[in-house]
Amino acid sequence: MTANGLMGHDDIDALIMRLRLGTEASELHGSLCGYLAGGGSLRGTSVLAALQLDGEATNPTPDDQAQLERLAKQCETELADPELGFEPLLPEDDRPLTERAEAMVDWCRGFLGGFGLAGTSAHAQLSDEAQEILRDLGTIAGSSFDFGSETEDEDALIEVQEFVRVGAMLLHTECTAHGKPASGSLH
Repeated sequence: MTANGLMGHDDIDALIMRLRLGTEASELHGSLCGYLAGGGSLRGTSVLAALQLDGEATNPTPDDQAQLERLAKQCETELADPELGFEPLLPEDDRPLTERAEAMVDWCRGFLGGFGLAGTSAHAQLSDEAQEILRDLGTIAGSSFDFGSETEDEDALIEVQEFVRVGAMLLHTECTAHGKPASGSLH
């Protein structure tokens, strides 16, 4: 856990290893964020079922299930943060640039997969800007990087990360606004 009690990249990585999910921490975070941003609901279903993830481990322990639920709540809270504090969960800045860049690709791939799994009718009503963000996330998800100048590459990764951060929040805002009934209650 990070100093503020939030799950960090290493926490998710350890959870994935215990459950033998066959995914990366950034991709799992991206999948969950994409699912939630796309209007998906976790009411009445587990994170693993919603994201259609099957680990080699038989069933998550109660502690592992609690961690998955805490991660889901963390993602929901951060995506809806009025202070725009959401960040894609990537390895720490002291990790090699190549590792962080690959994690960004994994995160975008996961986000798109989760967004598609949400399957809400809001997707058909997306604005042109939201559709363009999805296309751009797809481009990032399919990218491989050529590295040159470390300073320029670091700056480029920061720009991509900022685009992804803002894009995820915009998609969440747009899809959850379309998906909410006028009465504010769910039936």
